[in-house]
Amino acid sequence: MSKVVIVQYETRPESADENQRLVEDVMSELAHDDPGGLRYAAFRLGDGVSFVHIVVSEDDREPLAHSTAFKAFQRGIGERVVPGTLARTEAAIVGSYRF
Repeated sequence: MSKVVIVQYETRPESADENQRLVEDVMSELAHDDPGGLRYAAFRLGDGVSFVHIVVSEDDREPLAHSTAFKAFQRGIGERVVPGTLARTEAAIVGSYRF
């Protein structure tokens, strides 16, 4: 059974581009290493400072725990994110098309 986690937050305006670069680094590493059993999408919203990440793990493994780029992304997240805006929610897929 798939585990789905949705993370949403707002970055400080001066940190939004750096946050995007760090997310892109994670995606690049995942594409290169292909840990398997993982689907991950990240979005920068229209306001330019809000981000949404959707992580689908197909088993109990935590593939991101072994990612050097993800660890770099997590370092300093407290300084990039506006306090009180970080929300992490588990979800269940009720339908999807090509995701």
